[in-house]
Amino acid sequence: MGSMTRRDFIHRAGMGAGSAMLYPALVGSRAQAQSADGELAFKSATELTAMLRDRDVSSVELTQYFIDRIEEHNQKLNAIVVRDFDRALEAARAADEALSRGSVLGPLHGLPMTIKESYDIAGLPTTWGVPAAAGNIASADAVVVSRYKDAGAHFMGKTNVPLLLSDFQSYNEIYGTTNNPWNLERTPGGSSGGTAVALATGMTGLDSGSDIGGSIRNPAHFCGVYGHKPTLGVVPSRGHTPPGVPAVPQDPDLAVVGPLARSAEDLALAMDIIAGPDVLDEPGWRLELPAPRMSALSELRVALWPDDSAAPVDGEISDRVAAVGERLTRLGATVSDTARPAGLDSTEYQETYQALLYAVVGGPAGNVDHQSWLRLHGRRGGYRVQWQGFFRDWDVVLCPVMATDAFPHDHSPLQSRTLSVDGEPRGYFEQIFWAGLATLSYLPATVFPTGLSSSGLPIGLQVIGAAFDDRTTIEFARLMAQEMGGFVPPPGYGAS
Repeated sequence: MGSMTRRDFIHRAGMGAGSAMLYPALVGSRAQAQSADGELAFKSATELTAMLRDRDVSSVELTQYFIDRIEEHNQKLNAIVVRDFDRALEAARAADEALSRGSVLGPLHGLPMTIKESYDIAGLPTTWGVPAAAGNIASADAVVVSRYKDAGAHFMGKTNVPLLLSDFQSYNEIYGTTNNPWNLERTPGGSSGGTAVALATGMTGLDSGSDIGGSIRNPAHFCGVYGHKPTLGVVPSRGHTPPGVPAVPQDPDLAVVGPLARSAEDLALAMDIIAGPDVLDEPGWRLELPAPRMSALSELRVALWPDDSAAPVDGEISDRVAAVGERLTRLGATVSDTARPAGLDSTEYQETYQALLYAVVGGPAGNVDHQSWLRLHGRRGGYRVQWQGFFRDWDVVLCPVMATDAFPHDHSPLQSRTLSVDGEPRGYFEQIFWAGLATLSYLPATVFPTGLSSSGLPIGLQVIGAAFDDRTTIEFARLMAQEMGGFVPPPGYGAS
């Protein structure tokens, strides 16, 4: 972002520079491979916005196209649970009229998109799946929503979540259950499950979720799309708060908001738009994320973390980490499956993360006194120093997102749930260890698809970088798509 204001960026990007101005070399390479038949549904937002600016399609046509796909596919998926079609079409007409006058509204000019139900959009419900909040209507847009709108996008609706965003599944009493498009009997992940499904099935151009326990990352993994958990504090979360909680410009501990998409290019484009200080900090600082550490995979130093005794993963998942590592080795990268931050104990690390996480999401039962929280926070500070030292010698960590691919729907009481890992039952929430590797120490992590499992379900892996190395992890995902393919749509969701 540099010292440039957001207004300057949006103006210059809207005049044709797109995301390439601040994130060079991300345009073009994935475009040719995005969809074999060229249909609009599965094109990236980067491609769609180029088509809109070149007048190959109008915003009204594209918006109506996605609305028609929602009408066709959403009933069995239940991904988009709040609709705002009339205002979306009105905004699309305004975008087309502006373009006819030679005015480009921004880098997302005329792009129809959706967003997670937990973000405020003025005039629409924000419930977080809480039945008592079913009538809660937002009076103002979240910061992220405003920034997407300022960049020229408009919203067709909002996507489903679990109760209080606290599950690896996406269901609640207000909106019902969201299904995985690869297998309707399985979860799409949570808490950004509806978001991942909308993208995977070509019902939207772009979307954003949130993440404290893998809520961007495990849906991306389960549905075969891309997701980015930013470095803590890089993207403001004001307006992404539970009903009844003031939308103040203060990020909660651990939690972040960030984009999901059908390509790494789109993650970069979205981050260029939504990252930057909120109103309390804007007078005094500017965000300047470092450039990617590499221009080719061969230049990288990659630490593989395929499994851990603190949270064992299915052999097929750990084997996929190893297989990607072997591919990187053949390309000339330096790869190790033993490199770890010096002195980091996995079990203690997980316990620290869980204690701080529970303090945020556990309600009164999770409360800790201030002195106890400071001790945990101090331990976290030590981990951050360990990671900083580690990333002087290594560029990224490649590891699982979850222990398994998408598992069957399970709405039994939380305390009784388990996951089958190589045929053995494991604790349901044990797997937040893999989310916590990045979350506890404020690190960025990008999830990218690596193909299907033997069950025909997507396997995504996460690449973790040093604090503020968001561009490095996103660029890694882009380069991996060039090397081994990227997003593939689930069968049965072809052109309308």
